[in-house]
Amino acid sequence: MIKTPYLLFLGDAPDQLAVKVAQGIKDWRPENAVGQYRMDGCRADVGLTDMTLAEAREAGAETLVIGVANRGGVISDVWKDVLLEAQELGFDIASGLHNLLKDEADLVAKAEETGTSLFDVRIPTEDYPIATGVKRTGKRCLAVGTDCSVGKMYTALAMDAEMRKRGMKSTFRATGQTGILVTGSGVPLDAVIADFMAGSVEHITPNNDADHWDLIEGQGSLFHVSFSGVTMALIHGGQPDALILSHEPTREHMRGLPDYTAPTLQELSDMALALARIANPACQVVGISVNTQHMSEEEALSYMAGVEAEMGLPTVDPFRQGAGRLVDALAAI
Repeated sequence: MIKTPYLLFLGDAPDQLAVKVAQGIKDWRPENAVGQYRMDGCRADVGLTDMTLAEAREAGAETLVIGVANRGGVISDVWKDVLLEAQELGFDIASGLHNLLKDEADLVAKAEETGTSLFDVRIPTEDYPIATGVKRTGKRCLAVGTDCSVGKMYTALAMDAEMRKRGMKSTFRATGQTGILVTGSGVPLDAVIADFMAGSVEHITPNNDADHWDLIEGQGSLFHVSFSGVTMALIHGGQPDALILSHEPTREHMRGLPDYTAPTLQELSDMALALARIANPACQVVGISVNTQHMSEEEALSYMAGVEAEMGLPTVDPFRQGAGRLVDALAAI
């Protein structure tokens, strides 16, 4: 088990989106984070106290969590001195990057020398089956996005929290490193061999009570040429009964793809629903989640009112205004 509390390592992150792992932990499990560590040149801030390694250790931090999700998921050479010093001070290190801690010889040697542990969250812990497409009992909801990193995980977590508050049967199903670090379990979907991705989603959303909802953490985007494969696996393996469309309206282009613009919400709805109905003909698009973090309250409310009028679906920022209307839409199915 990964020991808590954490010191969240932001490194030299170039922007706020790059620290979505740290931001997710801070927003959904704040009791597990004592502070943040930022290197020179870091352009991100999750709003925790900046600490040195020694200060964090004194405050009780047990694990340094690499809170950065950079393109390609690599452990930067400029981080190494910090990571090695953390091990010297007794920190375990946890990472959800594709570049595994266990493949870094100097970190492995230091862990053996100091008796500390390395946790690679992005290593699948089970042998997953190939998907069968067999219909399962219970209900499932999946957020699909116009782009990557638009708030799909936050949507599912906010809906799960609201459903639990209402006494509804609900489980958040993590499919990425941030969700796994937040909840303690799940499947690192983008690290599963392609033929078994949909099967792994079937595996973590098994048969359940007829009135139980699995809130499946979304990944990627059908319209993102780099990361569409994980979205397809979620749509077919998850067999969702309900889709939530997720969007961040202030971006000029797709994340990491300056030559690509995001699709419209209608284009996303048409594409995602057609694909979802291959595995579950009864699937419906029931609501829209808008990430309005870069908009004023007035701008956000005006934008969402326009989207709701155009699409005819409840439209909210579930982190900013609550997920109640999205949960109402699920309850009506």
